[in-house]
Amino acid sequence: MSVNYLIRGATLPDGTTQDLAIRDGLIADSTDGEVIDGSGLRVLPGLVDIHTHLRQPGREDAETIETGSRAAALGGYTAVCAMANTDPVADAAGIVEQVWRLGREVGLADVQPVGAVTLGLKGERLAELGAMAESAAQVRVFSDDGHCVHDAAVMRRALEYVKAFDGVIAQHAEDPKLTVGAQMNEGEQSARLGLAGWPAVAEEAIIARDALLAAHVGSRLHVCHVSTAGSVEVLRWAKSRGIRVTAEVTPHHLLLTDELAATYDPVYKVNPPLRTAEDVTALREALADGTIDAVATDHAPHAREDKECEWAAARPGMLGLETALPIVIKTMVETGLLDWAGVADRLSHAPARIANLDSRHGRPLTPGEPANLTLVDPSQRWTVTPDGLASISRNTPYAGLELPGAIVATFLRGRATVLDGKAQA
Repeated sequence: MSVNYLIRGATLPDGTTQDLAIRDGLIADSTDGEVIDGSGLRVLPGLVDIHTHLRQPGREDAETIETGSRAAALGGYTAVCAMANTDPVADAAGIVEQVWRLGREVGLADVQPVGAVTLGLKGERLAELGAMAESAAQVRVFSDDGHCVHDAAVMRRALEYVKAFDGVIAQHAEDPKLTVGAQMNEGEQSARLGLAGWPAVAEEAIIARDALLAAHVGSRLHVCHVSTAGSVEVLRWAKSRGIRVTAEVTPHHLLLTDELAATYDPVYKVNPPLRTAEDVTALREALADGTIDAVATDHAPHAREDKECEWAAARPGMLGLETALPIVIKTMVETGLLDWAGVADRLSHAPARIANLDSRHGRPLTPGEPANLTLVDPSQRWTVTPDGLASISRNTPYAGLELPGAIVATFLRGRATVLDGKAQA
């Protein structure tokens, strides 16, 4: 039996304060349900993460769909797009359906599988794009994330193929010939530390190439985890020409810089790498002006042995689901770059639209819409403790950092997945 709720006096993204009723899984005009005091709280449409690694199947020692979904709910997310670099790779209908069904069974967030672009993420032959699109999972986003689709002919064919069902290719922009052996951002810090550099041009050149391919084909391109000021300029150019390109930025690229590599702590190793303070400034400005459309966590849990080792041997990646919104508040809201309507757009409306989830997620907070929403206390500050996070893994770069904004409640189709800051399953 579903529980109805009445959230009293919460503030909507546009700044207005009103009561919000939830009845039978929908936002309603009124209800006599359980009352939640929303005084001082912000209500947002349920957050949508277009870039999450849940590791199942294959690396359940690092994360499972259940633990990742719990982390998502605690972070205010009602939908996550699960990347394809699992073991086996999600390059066929049977595998994406398995991920989709496991997500439904857990029920803490809608888990939308991302299909691989190429078989085995090898960049050679297209995966079963059509079969995945027609499967029960209804896949619309395809990515070889972790690997670039570096062959221009393969990328062109993929863009042509997904156009038929309004799919999108989400590219990990990295020219592999320019990043052989790379350990961190190429620049002053890498030279000083003696670590092989990952040059900005390796990202920027692929974005430019793929934007031109998308324009030629007339298809949709999405750029994963943009990390450089030069990439921002390429995106501005592409959008000014009307090319159908969207882009995301991660919370860690909005906050952290390559100076942290001087610690040699592998928790700061990520792909693409942390960049310079100038890049961080450019990314924040691009997110504010809409050149970058969305924030995506790139939540990348790793088992202890893959992170608690020497820098060169460590796997790249950071946890992100439970800290994403607080970091956006810190870097974008408290700095005056985004208002709360902008937060709702970049973390809910835009990613839902890009992923073709906008019939269910990222919807207006009006009667008749699905009750997918999150309540945030922007005044509450909390300190990140790795053992206090829901993920199986502990590779957060924010341990000991005090962050603003705590998730008070999350609702998925009217069902509370988080109440009083605690997961409900």
